[in-house]
Formats: sequence, structure tokens, C-alpha cells
Amino acid sequence: MTVERPGGSSAGSEPSFEPRIVAFCCYYCAYSAADLAGSMRLQYPPNVRLIEVPCSGRVDPALLLRALEEGADGVYVAGCMEGDCHFQQGNFRAKRRVGAIKKLLSQIGWEPERVEMYNVPASDGARFAQVAREFTERIREVGPNPARGKKVRS
Repeated sequence: MTVERPGGSSAGSEPSFEPRIVAFCCYYCAYSAADLAGSMRLQYPPNVRLIEVPCSGRVDPALLLRALEEGADGVYVAGCMEGDCHFQQGNFRAKRRVGAIKKLLSQIGWEPERVEMYNVPASDGARFAQVAREFTERIREVGPNPARGKKVRS
């Protein structure tokens, strides 16, 4: 007989891993899509914490690294569809920055899958929910952040 514990783990088994995910969402598209997903009562994992940004191109690479340093298991940037950025090149800039962070993570021995860039139109709440579910599942497969529980700064 197994005994269910709060949080989904069973007595005698490994505790279940619930990833912490940070999503930087463009105000004009992805954040609006998240709002629409909520209005449509679409379900997506509660593990995803949204941070509204004026444009995905404003997400500094240091913010992505800081989120990982602070214990996020995965981080993604969600911006407008390519060619639809309100600031012309913001989503392209974000895509290049995410690519650079993925390369950096790979060089230090971390899984580059922990960081991703998505394009989500404002009118597609279902796509936003799908992205949140898929990324959460990906991070479950990758596993916990190797820096979790370690003090990086003094």
C-alpha cells in the first residue's frame, strides 16, 4: 500500500519533481495570449510564473541567467510572431539572445533545453497554454536545476 503525500509523492518513492519555470512575456502578444488563455479558462501548469515585459527584445540575457541562478529550472521568452513585433526587431533580438544563452549553458555543462524562445500571437490563448504545458513537460524530463539549493553569491 502506498500513502499519498501532499505534493504528489508516495511514501517510499522519490519525491515528484515540480519544475519552477519563469516566462518573460511580451506585453503586446504573449502576455495578451496568457490573458486570453485565462479568459478562455484553458488549463496550463501553475509552475509557470509570468513576467510581463514591454517587448521580448528588452529581456537582457543577464535576466535569463539570473532566473536560473535564483533556482528556476527553466526559463523562456515569449514574444510576437516574427515580422509582427511592435518594435520591429525585438523578437529577432530576443531569439539571438536566447540562442547565445543556450550556447553558454552548453559550454558550462548545463542542458541548453532549460532556455527557449517562443512566438505567440495575442489572439492565440490556446497556443500560449500549449507552450506552457510543453515547456513544463520538457523541464520535467531534463530534471532539476543543478544550482538549486547552492548559494552562488556571497
